[in-house]
Amino acid sequence: MKRSAPVAILLATGILAGCSTSNPLEKKLDYKTDAPKIANSLEVPPDLTAPDIRNKYTIPQGSSSAMEVNGQKQAVPAQAASSGDVALSQLGNVNMERAGTQRWLVVNGKNPEELWPVLKAFWQENGFVIKTEEPDLGIMETDWAENRAKLPADGVRKLMETVGLGSVYSTPERDKFRIRLEKTANGTEVYFSHRGLYETYINEGKSDTMWQPRPVDPQLEAELLGRFMIRLGISEEKAKEALAKASVAPAKAQDPIVDGKLNINDSFDRAWRRVGLALDRIGLVVNDRDRSQGIYFVKPAKSETEKEDGGSFWSGLAFWKSSDSKNGLPKATEPEYRIVVKEQANGQSTLAVQDKQGKQLNDSFAKAVLAKLQIELQ
Repeated sequence: MKRSAPVAILLATGILAGCSTSNPLEKKLDYKTDAPKIANSLEVPPDLTAPDIRNKYTIPQGSSSAMEVNGQKQAVPAQAASSGDVALSQLGNVNMERAGTQRWLVVNGKNPEELWPVLKAFWQENGFVIKTEEPDLGIMETDWAENRAKLPADGVRKLMETVGLGSVYSTPERDKFRIRLEKTANGTEVYFSHRGLYETYINEGKSDTMWQPRPVDPQLEAELLGRFMIRLGISEEKAKEALAKASVAPAKAQDPIVDGKLNINDSFDRAWRRVGLALDRIGLVVNDRDRSQGIYFVKPAKSETEKEDGGSFWSGLAFWKSSDSKNGLPKATEPEYRIVVKEQANGQSTLAVQDKQGKQLNDSFAKAVLAKLQIELQ
């Protein structure tokens, strides 16, 4: 593929990417999804082979207020209805929690069905296109989007936008998010997991490029969680306070791997939810889950930039993938696995990797998965 902007512009915007503030809720975000360009660049649909959009939880017309979500017909002032604000008194308490690099929101008093339309509206309001919806699993995924706040705000760009050529300016980065809702006894937990791409040159003449994976950005996840708190009616001041408190990671010893199992120093409920987010981060797609049995049914994520030469979006994460079948590693497009979380008598949990028949695996694939999950759950 060829870049749509001069090299100097792209290099400049890449440098500017590191200049954004790290203060809570002060990052400059201006996302825009350029669906045709992304589709052509990546050539195949993301992760899931086709969007599974089921409008089980539709967005109410107008605002996505709590009263509309609840199906109530109470009259509200026109100004409030158009603002899209949601009263905290309607949605209950909203808190941010942290474990390691993971952060999530706890929304008490509301189930996933009630939060779904508000969550969908939030991402659309922030410039994202919803690519996949699986309400039954509590999973939503956005399409790739560009943060155009990283572009230089100079006179040349303004002139180009004036004459309709603003798309000439483009950053070499794209972001997408997977959103997971977990129902709890008191409400719902909300998780955002980030994925990133970076466009790099693939030849000496610097005429062609390809997309490569970027590391997960926990700070960007936290930033958007904070903004969603505000969308739910929390004041900006309280959201900043919650985000600042959750920015300090508590000291925690690394969970050990013993006899082919990862010992997790968390109760089952907490471990179950954290493992779900960790699976998203390492590139294992959850097809289904059975919480009563503690089982996630997973498969390696389908390539997002795979071409005939075998290049893949997941090349930096796909530790299971190999072109040599003799090494014993499974192919990325074939196997299905079970990630099993079990509660122990001491209030802790264990995690094991099983094949689709339920037999525990101790091969190189299982060891790699456990090692990746061990890092994510740190």
